[in-house]
Amino acid sequence: MPVAPAAGGAGMVLGGGTAAAAAAAAGGADDAVVMQLAAAEGEESCITVNCPDEAGLGCDLCHTILEFGLRITRGDVSTDGHWCFVVFWVVPRTPPIKIRWASLKNRLMAMCPSAYSIPFYSDISQPGPLQYYLLKLLSPDRKGLLHDATRILSDLELIIHRVKVCTTPDGKVVDLFFITDGMELLHTKERQEETCSTLTATLGPSISCEILPAEGFQQGFSSLPPKIAEELFRVELADSEIYSSSLSAELKKMQTATINFDNTLSPAHTLLQIICADQKGLIYDILRMLKDCKIQVFYGRFRSDKKVNKGLREVDLFVKQVDGKKIIDPEKQDVLRSRLRSEMLHPLRVMIVNRGPDIELLVANPVELSGKGRPHVFYDATLALKTLGICIFSAEIGRQAASERQWEVYRFLLDDSKEFPLTNSVSNRNRVVDRVRKTLMGCCN
Repeated sequence: MPVAPAAGGAGMVLGGGTAAAAAAAAGGADDAVVMQLAAAEGEESCITVNCPDEAGLGCDLCHTILEFGLRITRGDVSTDGHWCFVVFWVVPRTPPIKIRWASLKNRLMAMCPSAYSIPFYSDISQPGPLQYYLLKLLSPDRKGLLHDATRILSDLELIIHRVKVCTTPDGKVVDLFFITDGMELLHTKERQEETCSTLTATLGPSISCEILPAEGFQQGFSSLPPKIAEELFRVELADSEIYSSSLSAELKKMQTATINFDNTLSPAHTLLQIICADQKGLIYDILRMLKDCKIQVFYGRFRSDKKVNKGLREVDLFVKQVDGKKIIDPEKQDVLRSRLRSEMLHPLRVMIVNRGPDIELLVANPVELSGKGRPHVFYDATLALKTLGICIFSAEIGRQAASERQWEVYRFLLDDSKEFPLTNSVSNRNRVVDRVRKTLMGCCN
């Protein structure tokens, strides 16, 4: 049974008391972000954020943690509306990747609201307008090349916003990455040299690399045929897809969730209780949806049920509407329940279609109202294709408006090889879709 927050609106932190009291006891600004790293591989690291609150901060923290290749295994969130106290336990995704913990801490510190614009933090710049760069990469073609380049950029904290990939008749690949730098140093010669030298050292000396400012960069727009767009962006999964034989047992398990609203436990908050299958990015998806719907979380606890229902995640959130009222209207509850179910069970859309004589893989995810896309989608999709041994002939990232929202759309033209034929093989197509979905959802990456 979850413990209700105090009626006055203050959330409860670990061990009791208000978030503001915990912040004062923690020692002030020096403890804004504290990390306790795991003692051994496979164990959890702990990230504590103790700072002034602002709308959507929890979602933004989860976005950055996901961007660094970490999974949130459990967490506690508390706020009194002015000060928040957040604890996340995290592990690197599998297989283990290099985590730049110091850089992650700096990024999280920079996200803390303006109360930290004081001498203690004079070396931490507040985020300004994004500076986009064009990274040109020319290299001989080979299987897995696009993912290998993406992995290097991810390790260097370079965020891909758009990509155009094409193969030339002489067997070379031209990769154009439109990127931003999480460290905000790509304008310096040293950072550009570090990027190109790392790419050359890893991919081989036969590649050429060039980085230029992308003046006037605009996010590209995708334009899918109406029939394909309707199927890709539909609000609810059809029963035929949920129970389709093409879905693996792991993915079928993810297609169920229990979502309840309880207004009896707290006089000031609505308790939102969720039980669903665990998956990568789950906490981010929940908080992203609540942020976009202007639902405020005052206290939250996320945990995995390892004893009774292994693999399930239990989420308890005490929430209010933006006007400070509880969520009592049954119709509003139904709308939120439907939206949550869609965001949790179907956060990423994957399908294979014919594009003239070619085979195209489509991956789509909703974009936050703030304009942020989901981290690591391109990384995971290219990893899945590399694992299957499928060559990518070309790739594009764009955005498309559908179902009253914006979507980020990833389009991959796939090589139809003798080793892995796709044109006339439904089973191979299903295998690609299943593998990409499983990798995106964290079943096999």
